[in-house]
Amino acid sequence: MGGIGPRLRGLSPSWGGERGGGMEDEKLAVANRYDLTAGGVLGKLAQVALPLIGSQLIQMVYNLTDMFWLGRMGQAGGAAVAASGSVGLYLWLSMAFSAFGARGAEIGVAQDVGRGERDAARSAAQSAYTLAALLGLGYMAFLLTLNGPLIGFLNLRQEVEGAARGYLVIVACGVPFSFVSAAATGIFSGSGNSRTPFLINCVSLGLNMTLDPLLIFGLGLGVHGAAYATAFAQTVSALLLTRALMRSASRPFESFRPLSAPRGDDLRLIFSRTLPIALESLLFTGMSMLLTRLLNAYGTDVTAAMRVGSQAESLSWLIGGGFASAMTAFTGQNFGALRWRRIRRGFRLSALLMGAWGVAVTLVLYFGGERIFRLFMPDNDGVVRRGVEYLKILAFSQFFQCLEGIAAGAFRGLGRTVPPFITSAVPNLLRLIAAMLLSRGPMGLIGIYWAVAVGAALRGLWICLWYLRVQRRLPTEDGQPLAQPA
Repeated sequence: MGGIGPRLRGLSPSWGGERGGGMEDEKLAVANRYDLTAGGVLGKLAQVALPLIGSQLIQMVYNLTDMFWLGRMGQAGGAAVAASGSVGLYLWLSMAFSAFGARGAEIGVAQDVGRGERDAARSAAQSAYTLAALLGLGYMAFLLTLNGPLIGFLNLRQEVEGAARGYLVIVACGVPFSFVSAAATGIFSGSGNSRTPFLINCVSLGLNMTLDPLLIFGLGLGVHGAAYATAFAQTVSALLLTRALMRSASRPFESFRPLSAPRGDDLRLIFSRTLPIALESLLFTGMSMLLTRLLNAYGTDVTAAMRVGSQAESLSWLIGGGFASAMTAFTGQNFGALRWRRIRRGFRLSALLMGAWGVAVTLVLYFGGERIFRLFMPDNDGVVRRGVEYLKILAFSQFFQCLEGIAAGAFRGLGRTVPPFITSAVPNLLRLIAAMLLSRGPMGLIGIYWAVAVGAALRGLWICLWYLRVQRRLPTEDGQPLAQPA
């Protein structure tokens, strides 16, 4: 039972006073409900992971909703899907910068809560929130100022380029709100409460699904209507999450001040922990953009096929990302509380569950590719043919991608963010080189597909083996301090 006492004592400074009344008992009950260092491991993992997976599924439905309606714009559908998908690369690139707020909050709050240092957790959360807002404003200015060269870099066909540029300008206005939402979600998740962000994301999804057909067809805005719907839904999500941090009954802290001046110590910790994560995301997206530029040379059908195919593939990497965030929170809290056995059991159970999911996704992508593409592009045989080829090859990497998410999340919970960076950067660089070489040979486009699939499998296998090696060096008994860095 060592470690529970300090955690409960750590609640008093944040919540002001001893346990003396019903209000204090209620607050203590809320804290214990989201305490990941006690109780059944599988139950606690599910408590955090299921809402996070739900949130990731919502993100996938966001993207699929846009594609569903844009794909029904007749002959213009392929160009519209290609335009929104191409701009999506720059939104994906933004994750490298939003990671400072999101992952910085998630890791810092999880470890501080595990140690019972809730004042430190609140300070880290407030600093991460403010940093996220500032970075979001900076990235918005970057997109608005350089929208022309950014779209030009992607080497799009003329019928796609104009729509993509307008789409980028509109969604850029929602970027600061998406950064704030990511930070707020990280704060809630790190504290063990992923349910509140999930419920708010459901509201945001409902708005997006309602507005998409109204704006795309009802007002005749086409691809720009999808952009307006996305930006508005992101804004509402950020406002609701901020209000929940300040007033919700299940808020992590008794008081929370958004946009308060960040503390220097907090910023140093955030940057030291999340810089490798940001660089990992930046390099991954940058190399993906170079791959996309290479693929765009094969025509609009290939561009649209990659857009739909990446969303189908997100069955593994988005679900894996949700479980990865759960592993970060679970491992971080138990690392702070020195609960080594729970860390090991949590990883083992998560790997079994996600490994099984990876196998299921492999079967879906390999055997169900045509049905998936017909759902979104019912009248475009060229896109369907290219997409089925892509999914059949990519299916073989899904198992490894699921394991990659689990291992990366566990590493981050330990505060070690360099291994995920290395195991992502090196294989991604190799797959880019392989894609460029294979595309010039007899394999052509198929060579690029195989380079993407093999690179993804290599990433997952490498980081999983690395984490297992590190886990063996953790103490065997709970309460024991680390003899050496994990």
